[in-house]
Amino acid sequence: MIKYASLLLFFLLISCMAQEKKDDIQLQDEVIRYTFETVASGIPIPWGMVWLPDGTMLVTEKSGVLYQIGNGVKSEIKNVPKVYNRGQGGLLDIALHPNYAQNGWIYITYASSEGEGEGGNTKLIRAKLENGGLTQIESLYKASPNTTKGQHFGSRIVFDKEGFLFFSTGERGNHFVNPQDITRDNGKIYRLNEDGSTPKDNPFVGQKDTKEAIYTYGNRNPQGLAIHPVTGDLWEHEHGPKGGDEINIIKKGANYGWPVVTYGIDYNGTTISTETEKPGIEKPIYYWLPSIAPSGMAFVTSDRYPEWKGHLLVGSLKFQYLELVKLKDNTIIGRQKIGTDIGRIRNVAQGPDGYIYIGVEGKGILKITPN
Repeated sequence: MIKYASLLLFFLLISCMAQEKKDDIQLQDEVIRYTFETVASGIPIPWGMVWLPDGTMLVTEKSGVLYQIGNGVKSEIKNVPKVYNRGQGGLLDIALHPNYAQNGWIYITYASSEGEGEGGNTKLIRAKLENGGLTQIESLYKASPNTTKGQHFGSRIVFDKEGFLFFSTGERGNHFVNPQDITRDNGKIYRLNEDGSTPKDNPFVGQKDTKEAIYTYGNRNPQGLAIHPVTGDLWEHEHGPKGGDEINIIKKGANYGWPVVTYGIDYNGTTISTETEKPGIEKPIYYWLPSIAPSGMAFVTSDRYPEWKGHLLVGSLKFQYLELVKLKDNTIIGRQKIGTDIGRIRNVAQGPDGYIYIGVEGKGILKITPN
Protein backbone atom coordinates (compact mmCIF):
# COMPACT_ATOMS: atom_id res chain seq x y z
CA MET A 1 0.00 0.00 0.00
CA ILE A 2 2.85 2.39 0.91
CA LYS A 3 4.65 1.50 -2.33
CA TYR A 4 1.47 2.23 -4.33
CA ALA A 5 0.99 5.59 -2.58
CA SER A 6 4.60 6.56 -3.25
CA LEU A 7 4.22 5.65 -6.92
CA LEU A 8 1.02 7.69 -7.18
CA LEU A 9 2.73 10.69 -5.55
CA PHE A 10 5.61 10.36 -8.02
CA PHE A 11 3.26 10.45 -11.02
CA LEU A 12 1.38 13.42 -9.58
CA LEU A 13 4.66 15.33 -9.17
CA ILE A 14 5.66 14.51 -12.74
CA SER A 15 2.21 15.64 -13.89
CA CYS A 16 2.55 18.98 -12.12
CA MET A 17 6.05 19.49 -13.49
CA ALA A 18 4.74 18.80 -17.01
CA GLN A 19 2.29 21.68 -16.59
CA GLU A 20 5.05 24.25 -16.06
CA LYS A 21 6.14 26.27 -19.10
CA LYS A 22 9.62 27.71 -18.87
CA ASP A 23 10.21 31.30 -20.02
CA ASP A 24 6.53 31.87 -20.70
CA ILE A 25 5.15 35.31 -21.53
CA GLN A 26 3.74 36.57 -18.26
CA LEU A 27 0.02 37.28 -18.14
CA GLN A 28 -0.37 40.87 -16.96
CA ASP A 29 -3.20 41.87 -14.62
CA GLU A 30 -5.91 43.95 -16.18
CA VAL A 31 -5.86 47.74 -16.21
CA ILE A 32 -9.51 48.78 -15.98
CA ARG A 33 -10.18 51.38 -18.66
CA TYR A 34 -13.51 50.09 -19.85
CA THR A 35 -16.98 49.07 -18.71
CA PHE A 36 -19.19 46.11 -19.58
CA GLU A 37 -22.72 46.80 -20.78
CA THR A 38 -25.33 44.04 -21.10
CA VAL A 39 -26.78 44.07 -24.61
CA ALA A 40 -28.91 40.94 -24.25
CA SER A 41 -29.54 38.71 -21.24
CA GLY A 42 -31.34 35.41 -20.80
CA ILE A 43 -29.08 33.49 -23.21
CA PRO A 44 -27.67 30.57 -21.18
CA ILE A 45 -24.84 29.55 -23.53
CA PRO A 46 -24.35 32.08 -26.34
CA TRP A 47 -22.14 30.48 -28.98
CA GLY A 48 -22.00 32.36 -32.29
CA MET A 49 -22.87 35.95 -33.12
CA VAL A 50 -23.01 38.05 -36.24
CA TRP A 51 -24.50 41.38 -37.36
CA LEU A 52 -27.03 41.93 -40.14
CA PRO A 53 -26.82 45.04 -42.35
CA ASP A 54 -29.66 46.66 -40.35
CA GLY A 55 -27.49 46.53 -37.20
CA THR A 56 -29.36 43.75 -35.44
CA MET A 57 -27.48 40.72 -34.13
CA LEU A 58 -28.05 37.03 -34.72
CA VAL A 59 -26.94 34.95 -31.74
CA THR A 60 -26.93 31.17 -31.47
CA GLU A 61 -27.68 29.49 -28.14
CA LYS A 62 -26.34 25.98 -27.65
CA SER A 63 -29.67 24.34 -26.84
CA GLY A 64 -30.94 25.18 -30.32
CA VAL A 65 -32.40 28.70 -30.22
CA LEU A 66 -31.39 31.39 -32.72
CA TYR A 67 -32.04 34.93 -31.47
CA GLN A 68 -32.32 38.22 -33.32
CA ILE A 69 -31.38 41.14 -31.08
CA GLY A 70 -31.76 44.85 -31.69
CA ASN A 71 -33.13 48.04 -30.14
CA GLY A 72 -33.54 46.29 -26.81
CA VAL A 73 -35.71 43.53 -28.31
CA LYS A 74 -34.78 39.84 -28.39
CA SER A 75 -36.86 37.53 -30.59
CA GLU A 76 -36.54 33.87 -31.55
CA ILE A 77 -36.00 32.94 -35.20
CA LYS A 78 -38.38 30.23 -36.44
CA ASN A 79 -37.63 27.06 -38.38
CA VAL A 80 -34.18 26.41 -36.92
CA PRO A 81 -33.14 22.78 -37.59
CA LYS A 82 -33.32 20.37 -34.66
CA VAL A 83 -29.94 20.10 -32.97
CA TYR A 84 -28.27 17.22 -31.16
CA ASN A 85 -27.90 18.93 -27.79
CA ARG A 86 -25.47 16.77 -25.85
CA GLY A 87 -22.33 17.71 -23.93
CA GLN A 88 -20.49 20.33 -25.98
CA GLY A 89 -22.75 19.79 -28.99
CA GLY A 90 -25.73 21.90 -30.00
CA LEU A 91 -26.34 25.01 -32.07
CA LEU A 92 -22.86 26.35 -32.71
CA ASP A 93 -21.45 29.05 -35.00
CA ILE A 94 -23.01 31.47 -37.46
CA ALA A 95 -21.57 33.64 -40.26
CA LEU A 96 -22.81 35.77 -43.14
CA HIS A 97 -21.76 35.38 -46.73
CA PRO A 98 -19.33 38.21 -47.67
CA ASN A 99 -21.94 39.41 -50.19
CA TYR A 100 -24.87 38.94 -47.81
CA ALA A 101 -26.45 42.23 -48.83
CA GLN A 102 -26.82 40.83 -52.35
CA ASN A 103 -27.55 37.12 -51.78
CA GLY A 104 -28.84 36.82 -48.19
CA TRP A 105 -26.99 33.59 -47.31
CA ILE A 106 -26.44 32.76 -43.62
CA TYR A 107 -24.13 29.87 -42.66
CA ILE A 108 -24.63 27.83 -39.49
CA THR A 109 -22.88 24.88 -37.85
CA TYR A 110 -24.61 22.62 -35.36
CA ALA A 111 -24.53 19.10 -33.94
CA SER A 112 -26.89 16.95 -35.96
CA SER A 113 -28.15 13.39 -35.47
CA GLU A 114 -28.73 12.95 -39.20
CA GLY A 115 -26.72 10.33 -41.04
CA GLU A 116 -24.78 7.22 -40.13
CA GLY A 117 -24.76 5.89 -36.57
CA GLU A 118 -26.28 6.84 -33.23
CA GLY A 119 -25.58 10.20 -31.62
CA GLY A 120 -24.49 13.24 -33.60
CA ASN A 121 -21.74 15.07 -35.42
CA THR A 122 -21.01 18.54 -36.77
CA LYS A 123 -23.07 19.77 -39.74
CA LEU A 124 -22.83 22.91 -41.88
CA ILE A 125 -25.88 24.44 -43.56
CA ARG A 126 -26.83 27.69 -45.22
CA ALA A 127 -30.20 29.41 -45.19
CA LYS A 128 -31.94 32.72 -45.71
CA LEU A 129 -33.85 34.78 -43.17
CA GLU A 130 -37.34 35.83 -44.23
CA ASN A 131 -40.25 37.00 -42.08
CA GLY A 132 -38.56 35.97 -38.85
CA GLY A 133 -37.72 32.42 -39.94
CA LEU A 134 -35.09 30.42 -41.80
CA THR A 135 -35.96 29.45 -45.37
CA GLN A 136 -34.23 27.79 -48.33
CA ILE A 137 -32.16 25.64 -45.95
CA GLU A 138 -29.37 23.78 -47.77
CA SER A 139 -27.13 21.08 -46.29
CA LEU A 140 -23.50 21.76 -47.23
CA TYR A 141 -21.45 19.27 -45.20
CA LYS A 142 -22.06 16.67 -42.51
CA ALA A 143 -19.22 14.99 -40.63
CA SER A 144 -19.68 11.27 -40.13
CA PRO A 145 -20.12 8.86 -38.55
CA ASN A 146 -22.22 9.98 -35.61
CA THR A 147 -21.15 9.16 -32.09
CA THR A 148 -22.84 9.47 -28.70
CA LYS A 149 -19.72 11.04 -27.20
CA GLY A 150 -20.42 14.54 -25.95
CA GLN A 151 -17.11 16.26 -26.60
CA HIS A 152 -15.25 18.14 -29.31
CA PHE A 153 -17.65 19.23 -32.05
CA GLY A 154 -15.57 22.34 -32.94
CA SER A 155 -16.84 24.54 -34.55
CA ARG A 156 -16.22 27.95 -36.10
CA ILE A 157 -16.97 29.39 -39.54
CA VAL A 158 -15.02 32.06 -41.41
CA PHE A 159 -14.71 33.30 -45.00
CA ASP A 160 -11.30 34.31 -46.30
CA LYS A 161 -10.58 37.25 -48.58
CA GLU A 162 -10.96 35.05 -51.68
CA GLY A 163 -14.46 33.97 -50.66
CA PHE A 164 -13.65 30.42 -49.55
CA LEU A 165 -15.48 29.09 -46.50
CA PHE A 166 -13.53 27.45 -43.68
CA PHE A 167 -15.09 25.60 -40.77
CA SER A 168 -13.66 23.44 -38.01
CA THR A 169 -14.60 20.18 -36.33
CA GLY A 170 -13.18 18.63 -33.20
CA GLU A 171 -12.02 15.03 -33.11
CA ARG A 172 -15.14 13.95 -31.17
CA GLY A 173 -13.08 12.28 -28.44
CA ASN A 174 -11.66 9.68 -30.83
CA HIS A 175 -8.21 11.22 -30.81
CA PHE A 176 -6.13 8.16 -31.65
CA VAL A 177 -8.00 7.62 -34.93
CA ASN A 178 -9.76 10.63 -36.42
CA PRO A 179 -7.30 13.57 -36.43
CA GLN A 180 -4.46 11.89 -38.34
CA ASP A 181 -6.62 9.99 -40.84
CA ILE A 182 -7.62 12.05 -43.89
CA THR A 183 -10.09 9.36 -44.96
CA ARG A 184 -12.14 10.21 -41.85
CA ASP A 185 -13.92 13.31 -40.64
CA ASN A 186 -13.17 15.15 -37.39
CA GLY A 187 -10.09 16.79 -35.97
CA LYS A 188 -9.93 18.82 -39.15
CA ILE A 189 -10.38 22.24 -40.72
CA TYR A 190 -12.37 22.14 -43.95
CA ARG A 191 -12.35 24.47 -46.95
CA LEU A 192 -15.38 24.74 -49.23
CA ASN A 193 -16.80 26.91 -51.94
CA GLU A 194 -19.74 29.05 -50.89
CA ASP A 195 -22.23 26.45 -52.19
CA GLY A 196 -20.62 23.59 -50.27
CA SER A 197 -18.73 22.14 -53.21
CA THR A 198 -15.04 21.24 -52.85
CA PRO A 199 -12.47 23.64 -54.34
CA LYS A 200 -10.42 21.92 -57.04
CA ASP A 201 -7.16 23.08 -55.44
CA ASN A 202 -7.86 21.63 -51.98
CA PRO A 203 -4.76 19.72 -50.84
CA PHE A 204 -6.17 16.18 -50.93
CA VAL A 205 -8.37 16.35 -54.02
CA GLY A 206 -7.92 13.26 -56.16
CA GLN A 207 -6.37 11.10 -53.45
CA LYS A 208 -8.14 7.77 -53.01
CA ASP A 209 -10.85 7.59 -50.33
CA THR A 210 -9.90 10.94 -48.78
CA LYS A 211 -12.32 13.53 -47.49
CA GLU A 212 -11.51 16.10 -50.17
CA ALA A 213 -12.98 19.01 -48.18
CA ILE A 214 -10.13 18.68 -45.64
CA TYR A 215 -7.71 21.61 -45.63
CA THR A 216 -5.70 20.71 -42.49
CA TYR A 217 -5.65 17.79 -40.07
CA GLY A 218 -4.33 16.87 -36.63
CA ASN A 219 -6.46 19.61 -35.01
CA ARG A 220 -7.84 18.57 -31.62
CA ASN A 221 -10.82 20.86 -31.00
CA PRO A 222 -10.68 24.24 -32.77
CA GLN A 223 -13.08 26.80 -31.31
CA GLY A 224 -11.41 29.91 -32.70
CA LEU A 225 -10.94 30.98 -36.34
CA ALA A 226 -10.11 34.48 -37.59
CA ILE A 227 -8.65 36.06 -40.71
CA HIS A 228 -5.65 38.29 -40.05
CA PRO A 229 -6.74 41.75 -41.25
CA VAL A 230 -3.37 42.57 -42.86
CA THR A 231 -1.88 39.31 -44.13
CA GLY A 232 -5.15 37.54 -44.90
CA ASP A 233 -3.83 34.40 -43.17
CA LEU A 234 -6.23 32.14 -41.30
CA TRP A 235 -5.43 31.96 -37.58
CA GLU A 236 -6.83 29.23 -35.35
CA HIS A 237 -6.79 28.24 -31.73
CA GLU A 238 -7.65 24.84 -30.37
CA HIS A 239 -8.09 23.13 -27.05
CA GLY A 240 -5.26 20.95 -25.86
CA PRO A 241 -5.83 18.22 -23.27
CA LYS A 242 -4.58 19.12 -19.76
CA GLY A 243 -2.19 21.78 -21.00
CA GLY A 244 -1.18 22.66 -24.52
CA ASP A 245 -3.93 24.86 -25.94
CA GLU A 246 -2.50 26.24 -29.19
CA ILE A 247 -2.55 29.23 -31.54
CA ASN A 248 -1.75 28.20 -35.11
CA ILE A 249 -1.48 29.86 -38.50
CA ILE A 250 -3.31 27.55 -40.87
CA LYS A 251 -1.39 26.31 -43.92
CA LYS A 252 -2.73 24.31 -46.82
CA GLY A 253 -2.45 20.55 -46.27
CA ALA A 254 -0.56 20.90 -42.99
CA ASN A 255 -0.60 18.46 -40.08
CA TYR A 256 -0.98 20.16 -36.68
CA GLY A 257 0.04 17.08 -34.79
CA TRP A 258 -2.70 15.89 -32.48
CA PRO A 259 -2.15 13.41 -30.83
CA VAL A 260 1.30 12.60 -32.27
CA VAL A 261 2.74 15.71 -30.62
CA THR A 262 1.32 17.72 -27.76
CA TYR A 263 2.42 20.03 -24.96
CA GLY A 264 -0.22 18.60 -22.66
CA ILE A 265 -1.03 15.39 -20.80
CA ASP A 266 -4.23 13.41 -20.40
CA TYR A 267 -6.77 14.50 -17.79
CA ASN A 268 -5.83 11.53 -15.58
CA GLY A 269 -2.18 12.62 -15.63
CA THR A 270 -0.96 9.97 -18.06
CA THR A 271 1.25 10.69 -21.06
CA ILE A 272 -0.37 11.04 -24.49
CA SER A 273 2.87 11.65 -26.37
CA THR A 274 6.43 12.30 -25.29
CA GLU A 275 6.95 14.46 -28.41
CA THR A 276 6.34 18.20 -28.49
CA GLU A 277 7.63 18.63 -32.04
CA LYS A 278 8.38 16.42 -34.99
CA PRO A 279 9.48 16.87 -38.64
CA GLY A 280 6.52 17.40 -40.95
CA ILE A 281 4.26 18.72 -38.19
CA GLU A 282 3.46 22.41 -37.81
CA LYS A 283 4.53 24.03 -34.56
CA PRO A 284 2.10 26.44 -32.88
CA ILE A 285 3.12 30.09 -32.71
CA TYR A 286 2.06 30.00 -29.07
CA TYR A 287 0.72 27.47 -26.57
CA TRP A 288 -0.82 27.86 -23.12
CA LEU A 289 0.40 25.82 -20.17
CA PRO A 290 -1.74 25.30 -18.16
CA SER A 291 -4.72 25.35 -20.49
CA ILE A 292 -7.04 28.35 -20.48
CA ALA A 293 -9.73 26.52 -22.53
CA PRO A 294 -9.87 29.08 -25.36
CA SER A 295 -13.12 29.90 -27.12
CA GLY A 296 -13.77 32.74 -29.54
CA MET A 297 -11.12 34.76 -31.33
CA ALA A 298 -10.99 38.21 -32.94
CA PHE A 299 -8.43 40.66 -34.26
CA VAL A 300 -8.94 44.24 -33.10
CA THR A 301 -8.97 46.76 -35.96
CA SER A 302 -11.12 49.43 -34.32
CA ASP A 303 -9.82 52.87 -33.36
CA ARG A 304 -12.04 52.71 -30.26
CA TYR A 305 -9.34 50.67 -28.50
CA PRO A 306 -5.99 52.28 -29.35
CA GLU A 307 -4.03 50.02 -26.97
CA TRP A 308 -5.68 46.88 -28.36
CA LYS A 309 -5.58 47.74 -32.06
CA GLY A 310 -3.58 45.26 -34.13
CA HIS A 311 -3.71 42.60 -31.44
CA LEU A 312 -5.77 39.46 -30.82
CA LEU A 313 -8.55 38.75 -28.33
CA VAL A 314 -9.20 35.23 -27.01
CA GLY A 315 -11.85 34.15 -24.52
CA SER A 316 -11.05 31.79 -21.65
CA LEU A 317 -13.69 29.34 -20.50
CA LYS A 318 -11.56 27.93 -17.68
CA PHE A 319 -10.27 31.13 -16.07
CA GLN A 320 -13.24 33.31 -17.06
CA TYR A 321 -11.48 36.30 -18.54
CA LEU A 322 -10.75 37.78 -21.95
CA GLU A 323 -7.09 37.63 -22.96
CA LEU A 324 -5.44 40.31 -25.08
CA VAL A 325 -2.68 38.53 -27.00
CA LYS A 326 -0.23 41.21 -28.11
CA LEU A 327 1.43 40.68 -31.47
CA LYS A 328 4.44 41.82 -33.41
CA ASP A 329 3.96 40.38 -36.88
CA ASN A 330 3.38 36.67 -36.17
CA THR A 331 5.09 36.65 -32.77
CA ILE A 332 3.35 36.79 -29.40
CA ILE A 333 5.04 39.53 -27.35
CA GLY A 334 2.60 40.11 -24.50
CA ARG A 335 -0.53 38.92 -22.71
CA GLN A 336 -3.04 41.07 -20.83
CA LYS A 337 -6.03 40.01 -18.78
CA ILE A 338 -9.35 41.79 -19.46
CA GLY A 339 -12.53 41.32 -17.45
CA THR A 340 -11.27 39.32 -14.48
CA ASP A 341 -13.88 36.75 -13.37
CA ILE A 342 -16.36 38.06 -15.97
CA GLY A 343 -17.59 34.51 -16.61
CA ARG A 344 -17.04 31.69 -19.08
CA ILE A 345 -16.45 33.55 -22.34
CA ARG A 346 -17.76 31.59 -25.29
CA ASN A 347 -17.17 34.09 -28.09
CA VAL A 348 -15.67 37.49 -28.87
CA ALA A 349 -16.31 39.64 -31.94
CA GLN A 350 -15.84 43.18 -33.16
CA GLY A 351 -19.12 44.72 -34.26
CA PRO A 352 -19.69 46.99 -37.26
CA ASP A 353 -19.83 49.91 -34.81
CA GLY A 354 -16.21 49.18 -33.81
CA TYR A 355 -17.08 47.97 -30.31
CA ILE A 356 -16.02 44.59 -28.92
CA TYR A 357 -18.78 42.20 -27.88
CA ILE A 358 -18.44 39.00 -25.87
CA GLY A 359 -20.79 36.08 -25.32
CA VAL A 360 -20.68 34.99 -21.66
CA GLU A 361 -22.34 31.86 -20.34
CA GLY A 362 -25.17 32.67 -17.94
CA LYS A 363 -25.04 36.40 -18.76
CA GLY A 364 -25.65 36.80 -22.48
CA ILE A 365 -24.04 39.36 -24.78
CA LEU A 366 -21.88 42.11 -23.26
CA LYS A 367 -20.43 45.19 -24.95
CA ILE A 368 -17.02 46.52 -23.90
CA THR A 369 -17.00 50.32 -23.80
CA PRO A 370 -13.75 52.25 -23.24
CA ASN A 371 -13.94 54.81 -20.46
